[in-house]
Amino acid sequence: MSDLSHPPSLTAPGDPAAGDPIVTTPPGTAAARREIVGRSPNQLAWLRLKRDRTARASAVTLAVAALVALGAPLLGRVTGIDPTDKFVDRLNDFGMPIGYAGGINADHWLGLEPGSGRDILLQLVYGLRTSLFIAFASALLASSIGVAVGVLAGWARGWLDSVVNWLIDLTLAFPFLIFALAVIPILQDRFYSDRESPSPAFRVALIVATFGLFSWTYTARLVRGQVISLREREFVEAARAAGAGTGHILLRQLLPNIWAPILVTVSLMVPQFIAIEAALAFVNIGVTEPTPDLGRMIFNSIGYVASDPWYTLFPGLTIFLLVLAFNLLGDALRDSLDPRSAR
Repeated sequence: MSDLSHPPSLTAPGDPAAGDPIVTTPPGTAAARREIVGRSPNQLAWLRLKRDRTARASAVTLAVAALVALGAPLLGRVTGIDPTDKFVDRLNDFGMPIGYAGGINADHWLGLEPGSGRDILLQLVYGLRTSLFIAFASALLASSIGVAVGVLAGWARGWLDSVVNWLIDLTLAFPFLIFALAVIPILQDRFYSDRESPSPAFRVALIVATFGLFSWTYTARLVRGQVISLREREFVEAARAAGAGTGHILLRQLLPNIWAPILVTVSLMVPQFIAIEAALAFVNIGVTEPTPDLGRMIFNSIGYVASDPWYTLFPGLTIFLLVLAFNLLGDALRDSLDPRSAR
């Protein structure tokens, strides 16, 4: 016979009314991971980029290069050496550094420049800062012009689009490197006479302006195509129906949806500018003395390749690693931002 004084409980196990403990899902378990519904495209791109070992190695290389470039004045204080200091007392009668491997010792970690006696490490570090500044400033200027022109042409269409396309085709018809070789000396002669030497700041600004004003076409054509494909999408029509103005649609609706290809274009534009700037300095049209520059170091080392190959090796290897790291990071960034990528 059942005991009627203690009726059976009608509560389920784990119910607080029955006094049972509340069962919770420990974080990190499979059940907790199933609670994640999905990730945004930006999160998926970031995860793909983090899993790419080549991208991580390239990012670390570029981060170290940026820190070294930014810390150039600190390195000068630590070593007590200025990049313009000349140690001619450590050169022999032929102008060659005294010692092993181009004069490498405890005071000069990468040796001395033949002929001038300047410290190669300080020249290299400050030259790295010059190259990175010119490349990033040029990429920023070219991207800003390209984005503005591409958005306006893709949105307005009509005669404005035709004029922009004609201007892009005309600009692409000029061989960029040959044009830079011609326009930089002409503009320099316009502001300076034969007896005056241009200031380093003027030459850097001239190089950045030349790179930016003749490299915006690729970004403009890319952005124009993206805007044309997005201008009739549902979210743009919804913004129009809600009474949004043209400025709001362009800045708040279209630009956030085309930042990925713009970022990839910038990442691939920077190494191109590093190589072109070094080429201009190699032919003595780039940055002038006394501003340190990697391309000019290679130009100055031509006559000492056989007797002091270390002088050529250090700046050449630096440019090679910079360009390679930027290109690999740009490729990895493009793959990670592509939703169809299987990586």
